[in-house]
Amino acid sequence: MTDPQSTPLAPVRLYGPRFEQNPAALYAEIRRQYGPVAPVLLDGDIPAWFVCGYREMHQMTSDSQLFARDTRRWNRWEQVPGDWPLLPYVVHNASVMFTEGAEHRRRAGAIGDALAAFDQFELAEHSERVADDLIDAFAGRGEADLMADYALQIPLNVIAKMFGMPESETPELVRDISMSLDVGPGAADAYLRVQKAMARLLGTKRLRPGSDVPSHLLQHPANLTDDEIVLDLLVVTAAAQQPTANWIGNTIRLMLTDERFAVTLAGGRASVGQALNEVLWHDTPTQNFIGRFATRDTQLGGMRIRAGDMLVLGLAAANADPKVRTESPDAAGNRAHMSFGHGEHGCPYPAPEVAEVMARTTVEVLLDRLPDLALAVPAAALRWRPSVWMRGLASLPVTFTPTFAQPGLG
Repeated sequence: MTDPQSTPLAPVRLYGPRFEQNPAALYAEIRRQYGPVAPVLLDGDIPAWFVCGYREMHQMTSDSQLFARDTRRWNRWEQVPGDWPLLPYVVHNASVMFTEGAEHRRRAGAIGDALAAFDQFELAEHSERVADDLIDAFAGRGEADLMADYALQIPLNVIAKMFGMPESETPELVRDISMSLDVGPGAADAYLRVQKAMARLLGTKRLRPGSDVPSHLLQHPANLTDDEIVLDLLVVTAAAQQPTANWIGNTIRLMLTDERFAVTLAGGRASVGQALNEVLWHDTPTQNFIGRFATRDTQLGGMRIRAGDMLVLGLAAANADPKVRTESPDAAGNRAHMSFGHGEHGCPYPAPEVAEVMARTTVEVLLDRLPDLALAVPAAALRWRPSVWMRGLASLPVTFTPTFAQPGLG
């Protein structure tokens, strides 16, 4: 098989309503029909390969020379229309996202070092303050949408602190970043405003460095240019926002709908870590990711892959692969999931740990502050956002006993 469109079985459309509520069933169907690597069609029926086997995912992400990250290698560019909805995922830029080899190690290593230099205790304390401030805003109402009012607000507010942004500029930055990550008409202008804000921030940090991520990047021995730092700060911000927000929201949903967690809501902090880990296995925030591009003709999972073919990382599908999945891998704290990717282009250390501190702290604060938290609708009525790429709730309506804001917080 030399082409996803020439296989004996028709390629599966990796878009549309079949994904909206039960993507796991479709992943299982794809695996039954094709095995660990399947021919698929992306939006507009653009062909690609879908890697849904755990071992094949590990093999592909471990070999960055054979399965590379630079999207300019793609052999389907002539078929891609100018208004293709997935262009933001594949248009090459000079950020760390698309670098390879030594250049990628230089850039990703600097990001990892800068994140590691930010004090984890300070990160937890700031996450707690952000959580308390958000809860104070709706605690007296007795009801809230924990996606719009809470989970979606947390990552950017915490990241702004890690970046050393002045508090007066944080609301505007949060607004513009949210707009830039959307697909609305104002996204491009918002992205330019964020770029300018990051450039201004670098100018300030060059004059008055602090214990923040941009200052560490400016001082890093990798000798990053200002343009590189601005682009990479934007990558870190985008990577933190929606996945971490969904991780928080999906974890709260699990704890409010699963009997194993319901009995401990009033005081079982130990269960939060288990819930966070189970979500990474069962409802991972980034369920699919574009992608890798073959540097030469090869084989993977029994399929012949041509040079330049795109491979989509089926992260959620790989986590559910029955060939490697134990009966309950999450129960023992198994963290061998693919939710943060793997290999050279996986989330750089300590980004997953930073996200976990954010998520764990804010879920714990919520359950401490609102111990009788309950869903305002039947669990079956909750709806997922219609995305092939992200796994997150459209809303998470809850009720609780109204309470006053905590004095002295915020």
